Amino acid sequence: MDGVEASNESIAALLDRIADLLEAGRAGEFRVAAYRRAAEGVIQAGEPVANMVREGRSADLDAVPGVGERIAGLIEEYVNTGRSGLLERLEAETSPEAAIAQVPGIGEELARRVVDSLGVRTLEELELAAHDGRLDGVPGFGPERLEGVRGYLAGRLSRSARRSRGEGRAPAERPPVALLLAIDGEYRRRASADDLRRIAPKRFNPEGKAWLPVLEESREGWDFTALFSNTARAHELGKTDDWVVIYYEKDGRQGQATVVTGSKGPLDGRRMVRGREAESRAFYADRAST
Repeated sequence: MDGVEASNESIAALLDRIADLLEAGRAGEFRVAAYRRAAEGVIQAGEPVANMVREGRSADLDAVPGVGERIAGLIEEYVNTGRSGLLERLEAETSPEAAIAQVPGIGEELARRVVDSLGVRTLEELELAAHDGRLDGVPGFGPERLEGVRGYLAGRLSRSARRSRGEGRAPAERPPVALLLAIDGEYRRRASADDLRRIAPKRFNPEGKAWLPVLEESREGWDFTALFSNTARAHELGKTDDWVVIYYEKDGRQGQATVVTGSKGPLDGRRMVRGREAESRAFYADRAST
């Protein structure tokens, strides 16, 4: 297997994400800190860690500060396959609300409101929402609480996670609407054909059934993960087989989009990217004209 072009920043972001999920699941402080130390060690490494893996230099990989045998194996898995079994298991077992609720000033009820309203799943996404105006639109977030969240996350998020998001730069590039709709179409087609692996989400799944199909796809330089929305709002409205959440990554920068079926105007009955309605309308107009 050829593996993936894994940068030090993307590997560090993976380790930080695992640490966040372990912390949300109330894992021991030592275990959480171990992944954070390894993430910082990867960022400070003098060369691409992926090269050590591909060249079989296990001694050099083990010498990276914070990277022991267990984490070295995780990094090797990610570089060789583009996946992490541990991360997938933690994401299936840990609800997004648990990660958000660990932020001071945000309890469980407010965390559920944030996830249901904005689709936020990680602390990095929460920080972005705190700065781009979305979080202050969620009931319960006044100026003082919003500033507290910003201050906490500014100090809490590791250097590697912040660097992967592109701190201090213009908003990260987003996949074109046409590409997102193509991924959405492939996901729904293959999910309907039962042609995708399935995971067992922790939320709204007391029986622990592996029912949620997941698509992992790379196109035009982007890495995508798509799955049906498992939020309370999607269940309440019966949209768990309609709303598709697409996570994307390129050059260490990450983001997400939600694709839904429009219900009014020129997008009625058509798939559209929520929050990018104008671009979705332009996509269909261009397609009709050609």
